[in-house]
Amino acid sequence: MGTVIQLKNRINNSYLDLKNSVEDKIILVEEKIKRRLSSKVDLVDKMTKYHIRTGGKKLRALLTLGSAKLCGYSKGSRDINLAACVELIHAATLMHDDVIDNGEIRRGKKTLKSIWGNQSTILVGDYLLSRCFEMMVEDGNLEILQLLSFTSAEISQGEVLQLQHKGEIDMLEETYFKIISAKTASLFAAATKVGSILADKESKIKDALEFYGKNLGLTFQIADDTLDYNSEIKFFGKKIGNDFYEGKITLPIILLYQKAKSDEKKNLRDFFEKNNRTESDLIEVLSMIKKYNIISDCYLKAEHFINLASNSLSIFNESKEKEIFQNLTSFTLERNF
Repeated sequence: MGTVIQLKNRINNSYLDLKNSVEDKIILVEEKIKRRLSSKVDLVDKMTKYHIRTGGKKLRALLTLGSAKLCGYSKGSRDINLAACVELIHAATLMHDDVIDNGEIRRGKKTLKSIWGNQSTILVGDYLLSRCFEMMVEDGNLEILQLLSFTSAEISQGEVLQLQHKGEIDMLEETYFKIISAKTASLFAAATKVGSILADKESKIKDALEFYGKNLGLTFQIADDTLDYNSEIKFFGKKIGNDFYEGKITLPIILLYQKAKSDEKKNLRDFFEKNNRTESDLIEVLSMIKKYNIISDCYLKAEHFINLASNSLSIFNESKEKEIFQNLTSFTLERNF
């Protein structure tokens, strides 16, 4: 058990290093979000305050602040404003996700959708996006406005693409990567690029940080999808099987279907064609995942993107900020929360 605790501490430290490096600013980001989401409409105010209380890692906001610091941005508070924008885009997509996926629990608490219903949740998600665009216009930088507007559209297209292929047990890996590139990696890429734009860096720096963020985001999502089937890390307290119960086709299932025998393929197809999947269905799938060593296969694919992310940082001089960003690549793959 000692080895497990050491591993857990090492994994968590890279995220905490980033958080601690911008601790004074992330507090201001949280305060700005609270102020901007305040509403005279009672239900909007109640729902946004509930959302804020649910917490979250705020990783994308931290990446915005961290990339600005890496690039030497030090004067003004534009990084705080834009980190709040990035966080609001992410929060809005989560609200919409919960409606689409019929999600009842997020971060250990009831979702807005499960308390106030689909209609209110969609509208409040739109409200967050509206507030975000107000703040972007106030910033006044057209390059940032264009980047975050494009990213918001990209996320929406990723959502639609995922819906289009919902329950498609023989989904191509290429399709999966298109989905997660749009849904997840695009916002990571925007978050890290924003910092370089704020610091008025040359194109090669902007491109390097955008590439870093994209590959970090791909790693993050692969890890998230893999955690959902990794019964070997149940001691970390991560509840597994959510994606399976929701009928989502993710990388572990795609790779499993490729390796499975014909009778196993039929069982997998039957599971995902059902409206509801049972615990015994999940146990059978977990057994197949273990049999074919699928978890290791997923992590091997993720390592490719880790290497790409890490290599893109070679353009920067050695610094504490660069070291934190390098260590983050391991956090995204090995995290347990």
